[in-house]
Formats: sequence, C-alpha cells, structure tokens
Amino acid sequence: MSVPAFGLGTFRLQGQVVIDSVSTALDLGYRVIDTAQIYENEADVGQAIAASGISREELFITSKIWVANFAKDRLIDSLKESLQKLQTDYLDLTLIHWPSPENQVPVEEFMGALLEAKRLGLTRQIGVSNFTLDLMKQAIAAVGAENIATNQIELHPYLQNRKVDEFARSQGIHITSYMTLAYGEVLKDPLIQQIAEHLQATPAQVTLAWAMQSGYAVIPSSTKRANLQSNLAATALTLSDADMALIATLDRGHRLTSPKGIAPDWD
Repeated sequence: MSVPAFGLGTFRLQGQVVIDSVSTALDLGYRVIDTAQIYENEADVGQAIAASGISREELFITSKIWVANFAKDRLIDSLKESLQKLQTDYLDLTLIHWPSPENQVPVEEFMGALLEAKRLGLTRQIGVSNFTLDLMKQAIAAVGAENIATNQIELHPYLQNRKVDEFARSQGIHITSYMTLAYGEVLKDPLIQQIAEHLQATPAQVTLAWAMQSGYAVIPSSTKRANLQSNLAATALTLSDADMALIATLDRGHRLTSPKGIAPDWD
C-alpha cells in the first residue's frame, strides 16, 4: 500500500458546500478524499461518496483522529463512529491529527491503539500528522516505521520543512503536504508566476506539480469546478530541474498553521 500523490482536501468545508465539492471532484475523476473528525463533515463527505455510485474499491479515503479521542479506550470507538458517518467499513488511511496536548496521552498509547485498529481491519494504513522529528521517533519506537504510511504536514514553497522531510525519507515514511498553496500566498509569487507563464500553466498547477515532483502527496481543496479541474491537471505537468531548484530558494520558514495549545515545538 502507498499514499496516492493527488487527492481532494475538505478542511473548512461543511454541509452542502462540501457535498458539492466532493461530488464535483468525483465527477471530474478524483478518487482520493481527505477529511478529519474535527472538520465535522464526515457525514457530508460520506453522503457525497454514496451518491456518486463509485465503488469503494476505486476510492482512497483518509480521516484523522482528533486529540479528544486518543485514549486507547476511546480511539477505536471514535474511528468506528467515523466509519459510520462515512458509510464505509474501512478507511484506507487513518492519521493521528495532532500530537497530544502536553503529552496527556503518550505517543505509545495512541499509536498502539491505531495499530490495533489496523489489525482489526478498520483501516488499511495508519500514519501521523503535524509530527516533529522527536514525535516521529517516538511513533517509530511505538509501532515501527513500516507501520507509519505518512506524516501529513504543512508544506509549501515558503515552508519546505526539510528536516522533517529528510528524516521521514530516511525511515521510508511518505510526506503528505497540506496547505500546499499557502492559502493562495504562493500564487502571487513572481517566481512561481514566471515559471507558470513559461509552461503555459497556472501558478497553482506549478506549485502542486513542484510538491508531487518532490515526492509529496497533495490534497488541495476547492469549491469551484474550474479550480478542481485545473488542480487535477497538475498531475500531468513536469517541471525542469532548473524550475525545481528555483522554487527551492523560496523557503523562508513561513508557517501559517500553529494552533495554540495543540501545536508542538516545531523543528
């Protein structure tokens, strides 16, 4: 098993908005959907998937366990609730969404419970999200690197997270990039715009192609059919080594997501 390179994110989308986004994406050919317990949209996502008529085997569905559900006597039950909402018997990938605040639930405990969920067939793969080097090392000590499919982290041209990426690669752990477009900030970057113009592509396509070509999975979201279709076209775009090297120079450690009380001490 592996993590597909391209999918649809659903962060901040709820109700009819997320139903329409998922429905449109599936109609356009998307087959990977990323959600989370804290997004409070799993039931809406499940409704859109069910209505699409697409067979479960064709889809790759990811959700994330929220911090309130980390205790070993709660994690599996919460995952079963997610499955019910998503109208499926299993997830393709289940992630720990954030580290446990103040280490209230030890990494060993929640990773052990997540591995048990995998053994029970509730999820085909497991992984983590927003984990630092130290937290990844703790997760590896708990369940083994071979059981950690991905670390989903904020990663975009302005925050290239090289330390985390290099360590993950050394352990055979895939990186999934979220907020790859940095809330649209990188789309205004003159260098990205210049590369896009040269390739007759959009800045979003260039940025997504950069991430995928770097070996990361991406999960951009959109509510507009034209943008969903345009983002999907990034899978067919190839950047030159020179373009990739230029985008590498944009790294400035510009982090956009660091919720107080939940975020770890970043590397």
